[in-house]
Amino acid sequence: MITRPLGTTGPQVSALGLGCMGMSALYGGADRGEAVATIHAALEAGVTLLDTGDFYGMGHNEMLIGEALRSAPAARREQALVSVKFGALRDPQGAWSGYDGRPAAVHNFAAYSLQRLGVDHIDVYRIARVDPDVPIEETVGAIAELVEKGYVRHIGLSEAGARTMRRAAATAPISDLQIEYSLISRGIEDEILPTTRELGIGITAYGVLSRGLISGHFTRDRQLAANDFRAFSPRFQGENLQHNLNLVEALRKTAEQKGVSVAQIAIAWVLSRGEDIVPLVGARTRERLSEALGALDVTLDAADLAAIEDAVPAGAAAGERYPSAQMAHLDSER
Repeated sequence: MITRPLGTTGPQVSALGLGCMGMSALYGGADRGEAVATIHAALEAGVTLLDTGDFYGMGHNEMLIGEALRSAPAARREQALVSVKFGALRDPQGAWSGYDGRPAAVHNFAAYSLQRLGVDHIDVYRIARVDPDVPIEETVGAIAELVEKGYVRHIGLSEAGARTMRRAAATAPISDLQIEYSLISRGIEDEILPTTRELGIGITAYGVLSRGLISGHFTRDRQLAANDFRAFSPRFQGENLQHNLNLVEALRKTAEQKGVSVAQIAIAWVLSRGEDIVPLVGARTRERLSEALGALDVTLDAADLAAIEDAVPAGAAAGERYPSAQMAHLDSER
């Protein structure tokens, strides 16, 4: 497994990370045994970065990762680096009710995460969305205090804008920005990506397959469970879905000419965007993990990249990446 630096202040991590959210929440039911087996398979393949959030399944995902780490061979367990997002507030029905970036809350969230994960430190810690009511300097300063005490190794950000990143980086060293980036979600290219590169902040890219939309496996007639985020996502609705799946079919032709799957060429494209970008793959099964890992063997030349661009031009997707209520929670300084 090749590695990439997580910014200039973070650790070396595997070129692909495993996003574990779907093993607990937002995409319908998941098999716990298969989820643990998938995490083990990822570690065995050399994946080092495991990404979670303390609000994924209201703590379920952290406990799942903790179980997987405890049952993994010692050598594999020791190589694992866990990235945790915090701050999202939920009620007993699972509804979302904002974000809390107050210093006292930061320390409180961390204490619970350490317990659920069964670890003595968190490798990368970040607020899931910038709290509009708390200066980012205070939130990052609180994480920096956890770094000083040994409970956190590196500070990250999530879905933050360029100005927020500058303010955060002036407060404490920032290892990486976690943000959505894929063939059909390229908004970071205009201002955010140049800013991270100027500041030496890496990118952990989530949604590289757009929640399965550009995986090559999603079909128009697929029935989504009521608890599946995609049932409400604009890109999966009506004419938007048909338009986006047409893009996938265009991409499929390029993938077939290359002798790879649609998912592999989509992941390989993100890998090609720079050594400072680490894609997170949201595989929930060993089968999907194996396919995703195959992207590491895909080399894209100039002709390949041109063909991909022709198939899925920048800005070609129909629909926002989140419902309007969630779009409103994105950093106002973006």
